Amino acid sequence: MKVPLLDVNAQNLPLEAELTAAFTSVLRSGQFIMGPEVDAFEKECAAMVEAKHGIGCSSGTDAILLALMALGIGPGDEVIVPTFTFFATAGCVARVGATPVFVDSCPICFNIDTVKAAAKITSKTKAIIPVHLFGQSADMDAVMALAEAHGLSVIEDGAQAIGAKYKGKPVGSIGHFGTYSFFPSKNLGGFGDGGFLVTNDDALAERARLLRTHGSKPKYYHKMVGGNFRLDPLQAALLRVKLGHYDRYTLQRQANAARYTEQLGALPGVVLADPAHCKCASAQDAALAAAGAQLVLPVPYAHNDHIWNQYTLRVIGEGRRDALKAHLTAAGIGCEIYYPVTMDQQECFAYTSDACRSDCSTAHRLAGEVISIPIFPELSMAQQDAVIGSIAAWLK
Repeated sequence: MKVPLLDVNAQNLPLEAELTAAFTSVLRSGQFIMGPEVDAFEKECAAMVEAKHGIGCSSGTDAILLALMALGIGPGDEVIVPTFTFFATAGCVARVGATPVFVDSCPICFNIDTVKAAAKITSKTKAIIPVHLFGQSADMDAVMALAEAHGLSVIEDGAQAIGAKYKGKPVGSIGHFGTYSFFPSKNLGGFGDGGFLVTNDDALAERARLLRTHGSKPKYYHKMVGGNFRLDPLQAALLRVKLGHYDRYTLQRQANAARYTEQLGALPGVVLADPAHCKCASAQDAALAAAGAQLVLPVPYAHNDHIWNQYTLRVIGEGRRDALKAHLTAAGIGCEIYYPVTMDQQECFAYTSDACRSDCSTAHRLAGEVISIPIFPELSMAQQDAVIGSIAAWLK
């Protein structure tokens, strides 16, 4: 049985009547820039993540860029970012003229190692961007403590984690800004590009809204140089439809993850990542060696509500991950490597200093070990069994 990594039609087509009605409403309104659909979506989505202000954006990338601009971060500034993540986080820092400073990852949750982040703070550091990777929150108590101690702004990159929680608090609403993406592959997937910016700070919200529309208020009177970062009403209307189903999507992903963990965890050579080794790669490596681990399953921390944008395995042993990928691909099982090259190793960031790119060995190792398997909500039990069976056959 062939199993796709993601099947957007399996989610969207059952909503065709609702989506068509939403499209028709926008079409007949003639309101194609801003307006009531965007206003309504901003209120509804901000309420879901328990933020005071929600600002629809043209993409998750532009939401990060807008947050950096609103905070006044630019040339001469440094921003702490994880090195094991998608390009947009560091790319936006570079686009405002600041320098991204790359930090290693926790081997358990894949998120930024806050102990190593603390060691990279300098007098030029102005902000830190924790990424809630694969749908699980970073250590926000440690991030906020670090920010308070050094006077840093915090931008939570929740592109993969809208609705995830840290100690009962939705991610994105903890720092000074939170950003999300509605790229079609995300848990709340749109129909093209779209993003969202949230904050609980009135002044930052006002500044971000101004920058979103070329810094003009009123029209044609520009207080500052901004950009065109608006969310389209059509995207807002379609996302409002899916927002009403989002809790169900999350529960289905969580159920799929739990079943993977149960079924794959029973196979020989498969172990569950141990939260006791959070931020301690050497302890985790010793435990894996003692267990004879071939495959390491992801784990949700007890204090987190993981929403499973990805179910990401670690495959232990040189070249073994690529061998598993080839095996799964040959069997028609969708899989993907997020991410094969860390940010500190990217050619475009070679200009940064050695200090900015140092001490990222855990992330480098993860880049050679990780592989993600299908976890989308509509994944059938038969499809999941095909994924599990293919992995079991490879392990033999």
